[in-house]
Amino acid sequence: MSTLTPDETILGLIAIQTSHGYELIEAFRDVSALGEIWKMSTSQIYAVLKRLERQGLITGRIEESETAPNRTEYCLTATGKRRLDDWLYDPQPSASIRRVRVEFLSRLYIARQLNIPTIPIVLRQRATCETERDRLRDLLEHQPPGMGYLAHELVLAQLEAVLRWIARCELVPKDIEDIT
Repeated sequence: MSTLTPDETILGLIAIQTSHGYELIEAFRDVSALGEIWKMSTSQIYAVLKRLERQGLITGRIEESETAPNRTEYCLTATGKRRLDDWLYDPQPSASIRRVRVEFLSRLYIARQLNIPTIPIVLRQRATCETERDRLRDLLEHQPPGMGYLAHELVLAQLEAVLRWIARCELVPKDIEDIT
């Protein structure tokens, strides 16, 4: 499994609108945006921006100002757009609880901001989680008691809770933040 990074989320934010680092930092601090999903420091965001630029996924253009320090505004390259699309339309997102909490929510946020239908994203996430739930149920039927059994049972219980929550996401895809 690959490392969980904010790379695609940052690409998505830049796709929404060309941005400089401070604007991106604000999106990661704003609880109505990504503030409850990611915990990112200023230095982490700038490190990701440098990495994305080195990889050719974004380009930076310096904006000069007479009244403020110069800023670098970033925009997506064609390669960055393809990487973002691959992430948004991933046919088999991870069923990891942590990845659902971070990647899935980030995907929904970015898709909503880009006016991309979210139901297909929700359905793909649900299918992946259901497959993993079924795999764990089968595993538990044949696993002897012990710590391994308890660990798998806990993950199964978490997946079942996630699937109930995902069902709520399907009901009101455009108003996820209003679900109580």
